[in-house]
Amino acid sequence: MMMPPGLVSNLQEALLSRKSESNSEAEQASEEPLEPEFDESKPIVLVTNTDGVDSPGLTHLVEALVNQALYNVHVIVPQSDKSASAHSVTLRETVEAASAKLSGATAFEISGTTVDCVSLALSGALFSWSKPMLVISGINRGSNCGHNIFYSGVVAGAREALLWGVPALSISLNWKKDESKEDDFKDAASICLPLINAAIRDVEKGTFPKSCFLDIEIPTSPLSNKGFKLTKQSMKRSTLNWLAVSSSRYPTGHFLANQQGGLGLQFAQLGRDASAAGAARRLATQKKNLEIIESTGAAGKSDPNRVKKYFRLEFLDKQQEEEEIDEDLDYRALESGYVAVTPLSLSPHIETDIQTAASDWISDVLPSGQ
Repeated sequence: MMMPPGLVSNLQEALLSRKSESNSEAEQASEEPLEPEFDESKPIVLVTNTDGVDSPGLTHLVEALVNQALYNVHVIVPQSDKSASAHSVTLRETVEAASAKLSGATAFEISGTTVDCVSLALSGALFSWSKPMLVISGINRGSNCGHNIFYSGVVAGAREALLWGVPALSISLNWKKDESKEDDFKDAASICLPLINAAIRDVEKGTFPKSCFLDIEIPTSPLSNKGFKLTKQSMKRSTLNWLAVSSSRYPTGHFLANQQGGLGLQFAQLGRDASAAGAARRLATQKKNLEIIESTGAAGKSDPNRVKKYFRLEFLDKQQEEEEIDEDLDYRALESGYVAVTPLSLSPHIETDIQTAASDWISDVLPSGQ
């Protein structure tokens, strides 16, 4: 059976077009950077955060580590923003892990929390190794001092590493709206790098402080810092302020811009979106300080007579007590322009010993006068 000449011509054009597209895709794939080779002679550094693979804090930190060519850098981060997720984990749900592109590093993003990221990495189920030399959580957009540490997903990432017996650092930048800029993360990474290198060196030597991890808080103007200062966790806290909102003005699932800055508590993500196809691939349009105000109390209920109310959560700074005048407290050192380094433990009963050990170590690795 003969086919009409016009149809044959159209088919030939379609085939040529598909072949051209296929070649173009192959060329594009060949140009993409391959996963870096694993060098057994180099220590493994695991990096995580709360706000995903595109976070400037993460990208500048990883770039600084990779450029040194001293470590095997592995990254595992949440697919969607998990700030203020504290030490939460994902139970009774399947967690998806998808490879991600991050130059010079082996990277994955998962449909879980920051603590899920660390525990999955250290379990040996995802990577070929199960114990890196150091876990770094950050760099967070916003400080985590005082009681904010208990809400922080970034701090929880480092705490989870300590639970697994792995030395860890959590790093946050005291971001301030209308004052901070994206390049501050690059400066923050460069400031932390000597401390990171010293930590890895001394972990190998067995002289890094045990039974604690270090929380590093970087001032708003990183390059103008006054040096490193060993600090203590303060009692500084934020007030959790719930505001009732109109369901007509802010319908279910609507997103509101959060005007808070510098708290490091940017997302109040309600409901379980972690396993929904990678939470819509990191919810890329929701990257900057958004909050879900959907009422989960009525989720899944179709009864029209059921009362539904909607609320928005805000973190408000609480006025500190005047008697809190210790200059070695984390937030006071940070506000004075120092890089605050606070040792945090799993047990408060050994706090004095930890403080002494951390103080001795920091005195040894940092230049005199800092």
